[in-house]
Amino acid sequence: MAGCHFFALHEEDYSDELVSAGMADAVTDLSGKLSDFGDTARIIASLDLVIGVDTAVIHLAGALNVPVWTMLAKTGDWRWMLEREDTPWYPTMRLFRQVERGDWSPVISRIAQELAKRCA
Repeated sequence: MAGCHFFALHEEDYSDELVSAGMADAVTDLSGKLSDFGDTARIIASLDLVIGVDTAVIHLAGALNVPVWTMLAKTGDWRWMLEREDTPWYPTMRLFRQVERGDWSPVISRIAQELAKRCA
């Protein structure tokens, strides 16, 4: 996506997955540089936006008040309440929910559309 730079924020090495998905050239893999939440927090604090599923990384981004878009399964955790795109827990977080269980395509499409607007 023109105007955007992507970073993988995994502690473990997922570089093989980036290669097999054909994304190794499009995503900067930071897996070898993150050993604890302090490292992850320093990287997150320098980003314009974090996108991910319900993991510790999105909670950390929310706690740091960094804009974060969270992808949620249809049967989400109670903390995310129902039928909301925001959360009282993290003012900078936006929620993107599955409409049909197991179908991430509409979620990814919505994020791609919103990201295209943001990166323009």
